[in-house]
Amino acid sequence: MDAVRLIVTSGRALAAGGEVPEVLAEVWQVQALAQAIGSRLAVYGPPELRGEAIGLTELAGRGCGVLGTPVLPPGELRAAQLTELGDARQALMRLGTLLGETGIALVGVACAAADEATYWQCMEAIDAADESRDRVLEMLRKLADRDAHLPQREAG
Repeated sequence: MDAVRLIVTSGRALAAGGEVPEVLAEVWQVQALAQAIGSRLAVYGPPELRGEAIGLTELAGRGCGVLGTPVLPPGELRAAQLTELGDARQALMRLGTLLGETGIALVGVACAAADEATYWQCMEAIDAADESRDRVLEMLRKLADRDAHLPQREAG
């Protein structure tokens, strides 16, 4: 499945909410997907994105590690369903939005946390989502710079 479809699916699942464990599982899914997209961009993406893509992979991996791996039914790991990036710019724009929504969902969980451990887990996951989003925004900036410096085709 292409990246944009998986991002949209993750966004819908995150927006559906649920109890704390379900929200944290969806946040984990988002981070795992960001990790997979970063990895794919690092290997197959434009050369100017490779450094930031590796950084995204590492940060998203940290976000997954903070949350711990949820128990998912077979076939439910969205990151494993990633078969193609499609349009890198479109995927990155949507991923940036999804990572922002992830941070907002985590703030909600942290504010309602019944225990200190969940609160701090959310704080670390917010930090990882925010830093991942920063990497995505930097990749979008690099794509825009690249496009601005491409020779313009003559009208004809």
